[in-house]
Formats: sequence, structure tokens, C-alpha cells
Amino acid sequence: MKLSAHCELSGKNNSMKNILILINQLSETPTADEQDVLDQAQLVEDTLIGLGYKTSRAFMGLDLAKARQDILASGADVIFNLVESVDNKAEWIHLAPALLHGMRIPFTGSGAEAMILTSNKAMSKKFMDAHGMATPKWFSSKDCSQVKPEVKYIAKPLYEDASVGIDDQSIFFGHETMKLEYFRQRFGHNFFVEEFIEGREFNISVFSGADGPIVLPPAEIIFSNFPEGKPKIVGYQAKWDESSFEYENTNRTFNFPDSDHTLLEKLRSISAQCWKLFDLRGYARVDFRVDKNGKPYVLEMNANPCISPDSGFYAATQKAGLQFSEVIENIINDCVL
Repeated sequence: MKLSAHCELSGKNNSMKNILILINQLSETPTADEQDVLDQAQLVEDTLIGLGYKTSRAFMGLDLAKARQDILASGADVIFNLVESVDNKAEWIHLAPALLHGMRIPFTGSGAEAMILTSNKAMSKKFMDAHGMATPKWFSSKDCSQVKPEVKYIAKPLYEDASVGIDDQSIFFGHETMKLEYFRQRFGHNFFVEEFIEGREFNISVFSGADGPIVLPPAEIIFSNFPEGKPKIVGYQAKWDESSFEYENTNRTFNFPDSDHTLLEKLRSISAQCWKLFDLRGYARVDFRVDKNGKPYVLEMNANPCISPDSGFYAATQKAGLQFSEVIENIINDCVL
């Protein structure tokens, strides 16, 4: 695999470089999804040390002056940005790349503009609509009066990733007006609704290469043993509650029949388009639903997605037969200056 060379920081080809792994400051009682960043940091740190880099860690909270001081004190040549929220607010995820850009320190992953565009799901949807990219018909929290009574919808938090705030109660028909009031009480105006696409769910991981994005093998989410009427969604329990039915029966597969070849190639092509359209860097994941007629809809882009050992991104690199060190090296070499 040919590596890109934007930053020229290869631990193999240069004297030892210092990389600071920047992590969001955890709350006093962190939830499972919040603690996952520590698993990511450990994997990245072990991989970087294996590549010959010197590593250190720092936590970033809302005190940007302190974060700046800690970053400068580390003497880092590059920052591996794993910040997923600031002060436990996903809508402030862009503050990390914005700070690093202002400090003129190279950092991995997408820049602040791409983070803002992808983390605000309504803004992302508008961007997709404007560029003719198929995404489920959606409404902001203020436009929910336009939903059709007979249509099935799913309500989602405006900013959260990792399925935070999504469960079976998120699925509703347009005539269930009390559900809309429930969402308003739960999220205020920070939610949107989109038509629920009955069908298959896929996610495609992408990372930077020397000649453009490298699209990893497509993964499909299989909903096993779901009783009739239970929504086939990857909600919070499916991702984080190991004792739940959803966790046990929501699985990932990379194995497909030959009849899926055209669909899979289409998903890969759209994922590469998303990478370029949203100006993504380093690594990303694109989530899809495919309707019963085989039409794919982009649900969302995830800039800097989870890369822990049990993540879909990591699994896709293994399916592709890659050493994770190769992937990390490519991410570093595509760092934002």
C-alpha cells in the first residue's frame, strides 16, 4: 500500500517523533460510550509505539487555555485527535481541530469545518440535498408538523454519535403526535426526524491513501431473532449494553452473495463521493440504509469515527487484510497542517 506523505512524519523513516494523543476529558461518572475513547487511545498508543514514535496523552475540556498549555508543554510534533466531545457535549467536537489549526500544529482526522458539517446532522442533510445525494426525507424539530400521518419516521438527536439517544421509542408514525412532544421534552430543539427506511443497514469505513480515499470492505448489520414489530435499528443498547437482547442479536457481517456485487460497489462509490464532498481527512465511516428496492440512502457521515478494537472501522481493516499500523501511518501522513 502506497502511503501519502502530507506530513512526512513516518516513524520508520525519520528520527523519533513525538505524538500527543488528545482525548476528551471524561465526566465524573462516564457512560460506556464515553469510556470507549480510552480503548481507542490505548490501541493508537500501542500502534504508534510499535511504529517507533514517542507518545504522550492529554485530556481536553472546555478550558481551552489549559488545553493549549498542555499541548505546548508536550512538545508534540503532531496531535492524534481522539476528542469526541467537549464538556460531554458532542456539538463542541469541532473545538479540538479548531484549536489545533489555530496553533498551527499538525493533527490527524478532519478539520473543524468538516466536523461542524458532519456533526450537525440537519446541516449535513441540507448539504446532501443540495448536492443531489440520496438521504431519507427529513424534517427539523421546528418543521415536524409537515410529517405525514401514515409514514414511519425515526427521531434522532441533532449532534450525538454512537447511537446516543436512539432506542425503540425513536420509531413512530406521523400521526403519533404525542411522540413528537416526547422528543421535544427529551431533546428540546436539538433533534430531527427522517423517514425510516425499511430494509438493510450498512456501514462503510474509509481512510486516506496516497491517491485518494481507500474504501474498506462494506459491512452489513444483521438483526437476528428480532420479533415481529421490533424496530431493526442499531440503538444505544445494541452498541453498549452487553446484557441486552439488542447487543446479542445485532451483528456485523462482511460476507455477501454474488447477487449483492452491484449494490456493494454502489455503496463503495457513494462512500468515496462522501469523503470528497465533505472534505474528510484521515478516516471516516458512512452509514446507509438500503430500501426493499435496493436503493441506498446515506444516513450520515462520521468524521473521526470510533477506532477501538471492537469497532466497525477496525473490523473492516482486518477484513481487508491490512496491518492496523499501515492504517495509522496513513492517517498520520494525511494530517491537517
